[in-house]
Amino acid sequence: MRMIFVNLPVADRDRADAFYGALGFRRNDQFSDDRTVCYQVEENIVVMLLTRDRFADFVAGEVGDPAQATTVLNGLSADSREEVDRLVSTAIAAGGKPWLPAQDHGAMYGASFADPDGNVWEVVWMDPAVIAG
Repeated sequence: MRMIFVNLPVADRDRADAFYGALGFRRNDQFSDDRTVCYQVEENIVVMLLTRDRFADFVAGEVGDPAQATTVLNGLSADSREEVDRLVSTAIAAGGKPWLPAQDHGAMYGASFADPDGNVWEVVWMDPAVIAG
């Protein structure tokens, strides 16, 4: 099984910890410390939140600032339209910001938010009947 590790720079580790915890993701203390916090989104999806100085240990050059420019779009599937709306609403209530307006294409529905640091998440539901063909 392959895994996806999303590594995001954050300005305030504790604020990021509270935000991602509020989304209902499971914190993994084994891979968390005073500059890093790890959240298990699903079995094979892990989000690593690293303070900007810790993030810099893993990159060549400058650490981009997602508050100034979109650096990546993180896409996350949802099981229903309601789950899309629930996750985006939860994110905004926890200190995130709305990003783009919801998009309804009938068989596909999505909405998005930015975390407190500006990292963008798109949450998308696709009709299983359409996916199956």
